[in-house]
Amino acid sequence: MKLREIVVEKAIVPRLVAVQRDEVIGEMLDVLIAAGTVEPSLRDEFIKAVIKREKRGSTGVGQGVAIPHVKSERIARLSVAVGVSANGVEFSALDRQPVHLVFLVLSPENRPEEHLDAMQVIFSTLGQPQFRRFLRQATTVQEIVTLLEEADASHFVR
Repeated sequence: MKLREIVVEKAIVPRLVAVQRDEVIGEMLDVLIAAGTVEPSLRDEFIKAVIKREKRGSTGVGQGVAIPHVKSERIARLSVAVGVSANGVEFSALDRQPVHLVFLVLSPENRPEEHLDAMQVIFSTLGQPQFRRFLRQATTVQEIVTLLEEADASHFVR
């Protein structure tokens, strides 16, 4: 699985406006809705589901990264939104540091292997300090797309 296969280009936000965790989740869902990936009528349901998941344990994995996610039978296709916060967002991360990079993952409930594959490729890519640094410096959607493509190419070579 490659990042470019799952990240919705129209759901890349190089400069998140929101400054609170729940607002960031809403902003990222809004771009998935605008991209046609999520039905507008499901917005509140998905926000509640993602926040409920956060309350069970933060998806702020440390090193400035959060990967909020939800599985639902109402999701037809795995979709990922990417957001970058210049100032950082409090996500109750494991290392207690602000989160600058957010990957929101929406997965169909009936395809758990696909969800695990997506989480693995996201974790392994965000585990690279150089990728995180370049992603934080990106200011346009195209710069982020290029970084995702480069990350996919390096995974392919391995």
